[in-house]
Amino acid sequence: MKIVFYKYQGTGNDFVIIDNRELIFPKENHALIHQLCDRKFGIGADGLMLLENTPDSDFRMVYYNADGNESTMCGNGGRCISAFAYTLGVTQEKGNFIAIDGLHQFEINNDIVRLQMIDVKEIKQDSIVADDYVLFTGSPHYVSFRSDIDKLDIISEAHKIRYNETFSKEGINVNFVQADNGKVQMRTYERGVEDETLSCGTGTVAVALCFATQNQLEKGTVDIQTPGGQLAVSFVLENNIFTEVWLEGAAKQVFEGTIQI
Repeated sequence: MKIVFYKYQGTGNDFVIIDNRELIFPKENHALIHQLCDRKFGIGADGLMLLENTPDSDFRMVYYNADGNESTMCGNGGRCISAFAYTLGVTQEKGNFIAIDGLHQFEINNDIVRLQMIDVKEIKQDSIVADDYVLFTGSPHYVSFRSDIDKLDIISEAHKIRYNETFSKEGINVNFVQADNGKVQMRTYERGVEDETLSCGTGTVAVALCFATQNQLEKGTVDIQTPGGQLAVSFVLENNIFTEVWLEGAAKQVFEGTIQI
């Protein structure tokens, strides 16, 4: 069977997207999904998404990590599938979709997509490293503030956290952050990809909210530089809960094609 697919990227975080409104894709075939995401033997991507019908919103987003397993929310993926839905005529410039963590609003302005993320009710400090944080922004994240992250051996450092006794079973995404004079840079190691990615949407949100916590910010926008480009996160802190959390950045189609499965 031939499948039509679309390749999108959001600040270098790249995805295979398939229009599955007719439920033709064998989504329980995790080995196939893993192969499609493989950069040597498939299309190549950090993850794969299916766009499906739902009566509760404009569409449903089903997200799989590159390892083939269905995963938690992907922020950049959400922005890319919103842009894809708009090109299909499934939605307008403003709309909403259902993901594994609930309903998300989005706004599209040319190549820029704003996506509302879930409220964040708890940011825990790591029990060993006081300036490190653990939080859930649709996916689980560990945030570690470091210096000179460009020279960091990210695989080695991330493995110390990703595979320790606390996080090894469920896995966790690990973000390293450098904040100098208000300029925030980050690098991310993603579970399910098990490598560094050029950008991570839920990770960028996690970093922005940890930066806000450290600097006692109650509202505003934090611009964050990832290896794949710049993203912005806006928020409001009310009663110790981060609300009105929006992730904003570019989301673009790279190419489309067909593949035999």
